[in-house]
Amino acid sequence: MADSNSQITVEVAYALPDKQILKVLTVPVGTTALEAVKQSGVLQLFSEIDIEATKMGIFSQVLGSKGLADPANYQLKARDRVEIYRALIADPKEVRRRRAEESKMQKSS
Repeated sequence: MADSNSQITVEVAYALPDKQILKVLTVPVGTTALEAVKQSGVLQLFSEIDIEATKMGIFSQVLGSKGLADPANYQLKARDRVEIYRALIADPKEVRRRRAEESKMQKSS
């Protein structure tokens, strides 16, 4: 068991279509995902991130769902990667539905 003075190494990742950032941090045991994001400096580099509304995850598992704690309560483990997710531009289900309708129209023409 780690003592309270222990440090762990974690990563914070954020990606745009043309720019990505991966910050490696050393944080105290007990640091939450939200705290790591704030400490990483990513929020200063990407002012469009709304930390209150943005979803985050650990290795593609969305925090605050499927039994995982939300970012303010999820305590990081060594080598965790906190991913900051961008909002979807289009709903994937809606895009597939439109494509299916277009395909159906083309076949009937």
